[in-house]
Amino acid sequence: MSEKLPVNQPSDEFEGTVQGHRDGHGFVLRDDGLSDIFLPPNEMRAVLHKDRVRVCIVRQDRRGRPEGRVVEIIERPKQPLIGRLLQESGVWIVAPEDKRYGQDVLIPKGALGAAEPGQVVVVELTEPPALYGQPVGRITEVLGEVDDPGMEIEIAVRKYGVPHEFSETCLAQAAALPDKVRPQDKKGRIDLTDVPLVTIDGEDARDFDDAVYCEPAKVGRAKGWRLLVAIADVSHYVQTGSAIDVDAYDRATSVYFPRRVIPMLPEKLSNGLCSLNPDVERLCMVCDMLITAKGEVHAYQFYPAVMFSHARFTYTEVAAILANTRGPEAAKRTERIPDLLNLHDVYRALLIARRERGAVDFETTETQIVCDDNGRIEKIIPRTRNDAHKLIEEAMLAANVCSADFIAQGKQHGLYRVHEGPTPEKQDILRSYLKAMAVGLSISDNPAPSEFQAIAEATKDRPDAQQIHTMLLRSMQQAIYTPNNSGHFGLAFEAYTHFTSPIRRYPDLLVHRVIKSILGNTRYRLPALPLPGEAHAKLSKRLAARAQKPGAEPRKKETGAALLETQSWEAAGLHCSANERRADEASRDVEAWLKCKYMREHLGEEYGGVVSSVTSFGIFVTLDAMYVEGLVHITELGGDYFKFDETRQELRGERSGIRYAIGSRVRVQVSRVDLDGRRIDFRLVNEGEIAAPRSAGERSGGKKNGKSSDKPARARRASEEAAPVPSRSHREAPTPKDAGGSGAKSKQKASLLTKAPSGKGRGSRH
Repeated sequence: MSEKLPVNQPSDEFEGTVQGHRDGHGFVLRDDGLSDIFLPPNEMRAVLHKDRVRVCIVRQDRRGRPEGRVVEIIERPKQPLIGRLLQESGVWIVAPEDKRYGQDVLIPKGALGAAEPGQVVVVELTEPPALYGQPVGRITEVLGEVDDPGMEIEIAVRKYGVPHEFSETCLAQAAALPDKVRPQDKKGRIDLTDVPLVTIDGEDARDFDDAVYCEPAKVGRAKGWRLLVAIADVSHYVQTGSAIDVDAYDRATSVYFPRRVIPMLPEKLSNGLCSLNPDVERLCMVCDMLITAKGEVHAYQFYPAVMFSHARFTYTEVAAILANTRGPEAAKRTERIPDLLNLHDVYRALLIARRERGAVDFETTETQIVCDDNGRIEKIIPRTRNDAHKLIEEAMLAANVCSADFIAQGKQHGLYRVHEGPTPEKQDILRSYLKAMAVGLSISDNPAPSEFQAIAEATKDRPDAQQIHTMLLRSMQQAIYTPNNSGHFGLAFEAYTHFTSPIRRYPDLLVHRVIKSILGNTRYRLPALPLPGEAHAKLSKRLAARAQKPGAEPRKKETGAALLETQSWEAAGLHCSANERRADEASRDVEAWLKCKYMREHLGEEYGGVVSSVTSFGIFVTLDAMYVEGLVHITELGGDYFKFDETRQELRGERSGIRYAIGSRVRVQVSRVDLDGRRIDFRLVNEGEIAAPRSAGERSGGKKNGKSSDKPARARRASEEAAPVPSRSHREAPTPKDAGGSGAKSKQKASLLTKAPSGKGRGSRH
């Protein structure tokens, strides 16, 4: 029910969502996507973070921002608050863990439940805040003591609304499933049990959803390879619209935290029946491809099969074998060495095709948090990407491209992984930046991925390369799931899906179902799944504002049942995209909490670091040794007046000329850690001796000042998603969460093989 508030004669009114700030003020994020409206602290007294409101603009504040007054509270989301129970002057209150809520919640004595002072609790509001009164609530759940191991995860899953308990019906259905593949499950499947498929994953992997095998093959008269990518057949066990399916859709993705995973599927499926564990039969869906010496998919086919994993390899182990086929690791796996060498050969061919089409491919650093038995950070280490990682990545990309092509040729709806080009606004910002930094290259009005890759290659040896590459990444958009295929800019593919991880991603499960329906000459229909929530609504409004790409064909108008089907697929895509963001936010929140807890033990210590981001209020610095990021506030930069140059993305001292830009080397001291705010503050040490790397246009000699081989830890290798994501993803190379438009597109159009390969293990059926 909406709630009217007293207000003087309003001007134009706007609807939006309140976003609180820890300092007491807030903003209204307008539904129309235009500039946020500032709410002063007195306006925030009657509203809460995440409330939907109608506001009118009453003035411009001293910064020139529109300042608003709340006219009406349209909706208060029924979302629990998490915080610590405290007693102050005989009054019980809960201080919200998320400081954006801004107000403590009063708890009547009869609403305390079994909670003790200092414990972390979940609160349900019984009375909303008012202009002259605090919100009132009751405790519905006690999570435990703030220092309990894993408390940060318990907080995050509730704070972000991550489903973390399966329904009883779902668990009952999972328990009723068989423990192993039964004879009736093999009916109509190709027997691949004698094909030496293997899994290659990280040391700590628990679910294995893909296996690979490669052998030399003739493609016409030329040399080539036959590459098999076998993916766990989750769709055989998770029936459309079942209780397991509804819970999986609600989650949309597994969520990966340090030391804990919240899976999309019950453990019996994710770690058991659907996991391609070694030395057991498993059902799978296979993408069987013929690859040319130039790395192009000459032909492919999909079919259901039964397989037997002949080995469980780790990336480290495979990399060691490829580096030395007579070493100790190879001696333990002599039978599999030829297969691994074939995989390495096809990988190198696929790499040629990647370079030919100009896919965006920035090498950045991903980190891994290593925790002790109590869940505290022991160390933070960089993840080393070797040829084994890249080999699997390229094999998965090839299978994903084939699945997108197969769905398009089958003329059915499905969820594509779409990654559009930079918006015109971001293009203009990037062009201005490249010009200001005297790069010598720029991007066209309708840029291709190869243009970004060319700039990256041309600048990789410059001392400010890190800054330039970061700006390239930031110019790109986020990848989303949608039934409307408009290509994948970062990978330079005309069509791309996610086929390879149905254990942990719901879109992949849908892709499997659509492929099966095409193989069976039927049409897959989405079930009546629960409607998406708040995250979907926000993402939907943002995507609706996207303009159609220049030169793109207008979408054909649909009516009736066809329109309803398209809309249901669009809703599923929005839901999966939004819940992917939710999982990322929850994971980052936990990592930030752990890092703050870790850095409290290092207060006062000094470290070298590199500037990883520059804002009008200071610089963010990532420490070399610890891969932790903190803020040096602009007031800590010394007595000079520093001005923010938005074009160059740098702070420059007006008197001294000292510049701080991405990639600047600095030495800092850990000065403050705010656990509740997930914030680490640094102060500069010997700031007068620090200078930013100079751009090519400013260098007068051959000396490269400020060059560093260290890269900030929060970046990832950009080739598929480009957004900071937890280290869980070990399959497709992530591209910038912001990565851009159409251009040099993939030539990997493939025709269908007319029949499955013949012979036992190649085409025989049960």
